[in-house]
Amino acid sequence: MSNAPIQTEALARLRTRIDALDSQLLALLNERARVAEEVGALKRQEGTPFFRPDRVAQVIAKVQQANPGPLLNQHVAAIWREVMSACLALEVPQRVAVLGPEGTFTEQAAVEFFGSAANLIYCQSFDEVFHATAAGTAQFGVVAVENSTEGVVARSFDLFLHSPVHIVGEVSLLVRHNLLRRSAELDGIEVVMAHPQALMQCHRWLSQHLPHAERRAVSSNAEGARLAADNPAWASLASERAAAQFGLHIVAHAVQDEAYNRTRFAVICLPQTLTMPVPTGRDCTSIVVSVPNKPGSVHDMLTPLKKHGVSMTRFESRPAKSGQWEYYFYIDIAGHPSEPSIAAALDELRALCAFYKVLGAYPLGNDV
Repeated sequence: MSNAPIQTEALARLRTRIDALDSQLLALLNERARVAEEVGALKRQEGTPFFRPDRVAQVIAKVQQANPGPLLNQHVAAIWREVMSACLALEVPQRVAVLGPEGTFTEQAAVEFFGSAANLIYCQSFDEVFHATAAGTAQFGVVAVENSTEGVVARSFDLFLHSPVHIVGEVSLLVRHNLLRRSAELDGIEVVMAHPQALMQCHRWLSQHLPHAERRAVSSNAEGARLAADNPAWASLASERAAAQFGLHIVAHAVQDEAYNRTRFAVICLPQTLTMPVPTGRDCTSIVVSVPNKPGSVHDMLTPLKKHGVSMTRFESRPAKSGQWEYYFYIDIAGHPSEPSIAAALDELRALCAFYKVLGAYPLGNDV
C-alpha cells in the first residue's frame, strides 16, 4: 500500500490556485528585475549611486502602508528587502565588509540591511572592517556600535574618530545568545568562548550553570563556534546561524541575562561611495565633539540644542587618550542636518568645540 497522503479535491484546487499565483509572481518579479536593469544602466550613465538606503526605506514604508494583510508588515518588509537586494545585484553587486567568520550577528545585520544577494567580505576585527571600507575593498561595512545591556562598543567609537567613512544606515537587531557545542550535553564543558560583549551579556547565566568553566574572549562569537567545533570540551555563545554553519548542537537557547537584548549596528561607507542620505522624516544625526577643559564647557556645548528645540537621543563620553583627562562626546540627534533648527543648532555647537565631526545622518532603522 502507498503511504502517500490522500489529497482531497478541495485541497487540489487550492494548490492549483497557489501554483498559478506563483507563476504570476515569478513573471512579475522578473519584469521588475528587467526594469531594475534599465535603472542600473541609466544610473551608470548619470554616475549616480546604485544603492540608496533612503530609497529602500521609502519603498518598504510605501508597501507596508498599502498592505491589506493578512501578511504582517515586518514580513512584507523582509520580502521586499530580498526582492530589492536581488534586483540590485543585477545592477551591481554590493561588496559589504562584516565581522567574520560566517554566522556572526554582524553578518545577520548586513543581510537584514542589504538582503542576502550582497557579497559579504569577512574580516577578523572591526578594525579590518573599517580598513576594508576606507580602502575600497568593500563598498560598505557593518559594525556594532551599541548594546542595550552593556552600552557602547568602545572600539567602534574610537575608530570613527579618524576614519574617513561615515554612517549611512543602521540596524537594530534582537540578539539571542545560545550555548553551542559538539554534543548536546551541558556536562564536561571546560571553556566557553565568545566575543567579550557576549560574555558580559551572559555573565549571570554562566555563573549559575557553568561556574567553573573558563570564559575565553575571542574576536567574534562565530569564531568561538568555529573553535568549539574542533574540541568536545569547548563551547561557544553564538547565534543559530553559527550553529548551522559549524554543525553544533544548541545546548541551551537564549542564555543572555536580559531578555530584551538588542545590538545596534552602523552601516558605513566612504562619502564618494554614497553621500549623506536625503531626509526621510525619521532620521538620526550622529556627531562627535570635544570641548576645552574648563568649567561649564559641557553645559555650554548642550545649550544650542535646547535653544533650537533639538532632541538629543544619546550622549556618550570616551577618553581622548591624550593623558590630560580630556574627553570626546558622541551625540545622537533626532532629525537631519537639512532641517533649519538642526542646522542652526549644529552651527552654534561647532563654534564652541575644539573638535567637531559629523559621523553621519541616516534613516532610523526598524527593530528586527
